[in-house]
Amino acid sequence: MAEPTFGTGPSTGGSWSAPGRVNLIGEHTDYNNGLALPIAIGQRTTVEAVPADDGVYRVSSAGHGQEVLFGPQTQPGEVTGWAAYVAGTVWALGELGVPLVPGSFTISSEVPTGAGLSSSAALECAVACGVLGLAGRGLDRHSLATATQRAENVYVGAPTGGMDQLASAFGRAGSALLVDVGADSLEQVPFELTESGLELLVIDTGSSHSHADGEYGARRRSCEQAAAALGVASLRDVQDAPLAETLASLAGLDDGTIARRVRHVITENARVERTVALLREKRITEIGPLLLASHESLRDDYEVTVPVLDLAVDAAMASGALGARMTGGGFGGSVIALVDAGLSESVAEGVSAAFVDAGHAAPTTRSVVPADGAGPLLPDTTP
Repeated sequence: MAEPTFGTGPSTGGSWSAPGRVNLIGEHTDYNNGLALPIAIGQRTTVEAVPADDGVYRVSSAGHGQEVLFGPQTQPGEVTGWAAYVAGTVWALGELGVPLVPGSFTISSEVPTGAGLSSSAALECAVACGVLGLAGRGLDRHSLATATQRAENVYVGAPTGGMDQLASAFGRAGSALLVDVGADSLEQVPFELTESGLELLVIDTGSSHSHADGEYGARRRSCEQAAAALGVASLRDVQDAPLAETLASLAGLDDGTIARRVRHVITENARVERTVALLREKRITEIGPLLLASHESLRDDYEVTVPVLDLAVDAAMASGALGARMTGGGFGGSVIALVDAGLSESVAEGVSAAFVDAGHAAPTTRSVVPADGAGPLLPDTTP
């Protein structure tokens, strides 16, 4: 496949890609207008696309069976399953006024599905680059991230925040991305693992999760209910209030569950701020306890971990990790572990042994580093 070419008109075709992401810290904060600190990773989803003259999008992907067809006027609800992420991206870009050039899209991916590494955002962002490339149009990265999030929220029906798409669009090698949703700001924060003698391991537990299920939506509704009870637009607006006072004001809502959800969000934002401060001071080895505290909060207050995730964290810590926590939406997926480079193999072996002893299949463990975001993307030329 030839490299994509851009001009004043449509491209003859090409190859575009976008990365998955690991969220270093800041979980379930994005839809509360809070803080998150993801990195894009080297594992990418690639779209090879060529224009077609029959007015139809043809989408195929290894492992997903039959080719899926839809027209440029597709609407939410028309396409379901994995191809809804593709059709939804076409729909969202069309809503922005991007000229839609139907074509054949062949998709391949190194980002495992269901592992909490945002395979959906990688797919959406790669497809968006392909749609733009065929049209010969540019779009700024923030608009690309917003459009692909809308595809997932409205077309697919998954009530996710925008952190995944922002990470896939704005990722940069050697950096983590500080996402401040409430302030609508992004900042690249140095995250140089190699020069610090560290590795970041992703432990894929093999327990799949789904953002579109009821539990994720239930957590979001709890946060919205708490914000309404506190008289604020979002939980980000109470992050500086005395925690005990805030929680006490929620005591009458239920059995204490909503208060625990709020405690996680407020303390998680504080952990992100502390992590960023340490990274700026090049004290990366000191963020380990914050990662572990994040996991404990997600386990006890937000209740989105499952036993296999807790097992992976406990085993990684027992094997010498500096810190570990679940990453992604939870209810399955992956754990990250920050380790000294010389201990990465022994940590992986320790986690595998713990899984086998517990009667589980050994997890897949890979080392990741911050990587560049989606592209190639033609610069936006909108006046």
